[in-house]
Amino acid sequence: MVRSLSFIITTAILWQLTSSFTLAKSNDPQQADSFPPSPLEVTTPDPLLPPSRGKQPLTALEQLKLKSALDELNLQAAAKLQAGDSVAAFEIWNRELRLRRYLGAVAEVKALARVGDIAWNQSDRQQLFYVTQRLQAIQKQAQPQNRNAQNNLDLELWQALGEAYQKVRSPKPAIEVYNQILAAFRQQQNLLAEINTLTTLGELHLSWFDYPQAATTYEELLKLAAAKGERQDELTYLQRLAYIYQQSKQAQKSVDILTRLKTIYTQEDNITQLPSLQLAIAANYETLAKENPTLLQQAFNNYQEAYLTAWQLQQYTRAAEALEKLIPLYRSQGQIDEALQTSEILIELQARAANYYGMMQAYDQIGQLYLERKDYPQALTAFQNGLKLAKQLKHEEAYFNQQIEKVSKVNL
Repeated sequence: MVRSLSFIITTAILWQLTSSFTLAKSNDPQQADSFPPSPLEVTTPDPLLPPSRGKQPLTALEQLKLKSALDELNLQAAAKLQAGDSVAAFEIWNRELRLRRYLGAVAEVKALARVGDIAWNQSDRQQLFYVTQRLQAIQKQAQPQNRNAQNNLDLELWQALGEAYQKVRSPKPAIEVYNQILAAFRQQQNLLAEINTLTTLGELHLSWFDYPQAATTYEELLKLAAAKGERQDELTYLQRLAYIYQQSKQAQKSVDILTRLKTIYTQEDNITQLPSLQLAIAANYETLAKENPTLLQQAFNNYQEAYLTAWQLQQYTRAAEALEKLIPLYRSQGQIDEALQTSEILIELQARAANYYGMMQAYDQIGQLYLERKDYPQALTAFQNGLKLAKQLKHEEAYFNQQIEKVSKVNL
């Protein structure tokens, strides 16, 4: 199930804010020297291990007993943390983590993820380093000798590694892991698993604000959804891409994606979404017109469509937004009459929406437009109307008084 975009954005912000204490490279000598040797690598015999076991694997019964004892250690550590003794808590957890490896790599990685998540929430940079260092050691050991032999990948372990890296907020190693998982699923032609992995990768790329990679991933997902006729997934991926291209300021790609969204919403008779899409398309055409002035007409057309659609839907805020965008466009093209007509419509619209602040701004705009035409009586009337609203709102009264005084002097 694809998670909401708001979740991804929130996660992205959190990961960026906490990147100062997230450690991604355990082989960095400067990082390694900044902390004492890892307690996860202590080799002192532990009384919870069977005596004289050596390097022989534990029997099933011994593993069961050890697991029960380690679950108890986890509870003891949680109690210590709850009591405010984080040092003692992590000492117990580190003992647990040292022993978890005797239950297999997957069990150890899951425990590392759990403790790493706690360390992150406690802002414990040192513990995060130890956990991340151990995860990377396990990843290195699990790496197939032949990097192309994806069929030999222990997918359960690699999935656990990917989830663990996310728990310790290390997106770059997580992406590396999920890319290998993706290659394995593609080799197996497991389409559902491929889609799930691509979705995870897309979220990770977004969390790191890597818009080019995020775009590539969601474009792949979009093709798969379109091929399968999964309309809801197609909409989700188009929305993701619209956000990505907007954030990365790729106006033409934004137009392409938004236009596809507009087509789908129109086909499904979901017209309530159209005004916001038309506004976004128009804004992107306005950006593109800076390089190619012939596209300015497309901006005009889409703003006008946005206004008309919003008006029909009684989305007065959206309708007003479209008019507010149209007025400076008319003005930039020297079409003062059109700008004035649109401003008058805007005042009626803002009155209908009971947006008195918007009406005040519109009167100011009309006053400025009449000043450009040197029509001082009309400018004076506009500023006086604006002042009436400013007094009601107790806002910008001084500004309108200044405008009235200035116009009155010129109009003498």
